[in-house]
Amino acid sequence: MKHPFEWIKESSRKYIFWLLFILTLVVMFAIKVTGKPLITESAPGGIVSFELAGRLPIAKTILESWGMTAKIYAGLNLGLDYLFLFLYAITIGLGVVMIADRIKKIRFAYITGIVISWLALLGGLLDAVENFALIKLLLGSMNEALPVLARWCAIFKFLFVAMGLIYLIFGGLVSLFLKREPQ
Repeated sequence: MKHPFEWIKESSRKYIFWLLFILTLVVMFAIKVTGKPLITESAPGGIVSFELAGRLPIAKTILESWGMTAKIYAGLNLGLDYLFLFLYAITIGLGVVMIADRIKKIRFAYITGIVISWLALLGGLLDAVENFALIKLLLGSMNEALPVLARWCAIFKFLFVAMGLIYLIFGGLVSLFLKREPQ
């Protein structure tokens, strides 16, 4: 079964993973900093509240609660998220592939890992669509489909990211167990 990182030499994957992991953490920190002004009574989760609004009146209430300065932070936050979605999707997907390769003996776990690596990339793509919808709202669009689109993209993005992280944790534990087994 083919995975999305066939083009990266197996010997280079570990180094690329750790570089991307560090960059992901740096951008995650920047997003956290730019997201602080977005936490309001109407948006207790900051940008995540906006992502999950789901309806135009809720999105408008969140936007009104932010004011002009916070809206600038929201735009910066969404811009940074375009870099972040590239980094986290590849980092999670590559990490999953590396773990899947280590537990190839367990065919179901291996195939599951390959599928999840593709879903991690799909999560990044959904995040890009979500950001586009949120930026349109931030710029004043009153299209009622945009918050719905953003919400569903966010839900599936979060689902695929969670699947990848769970696979990394449990797959990593399984790979450690298999490594200890006598050959």
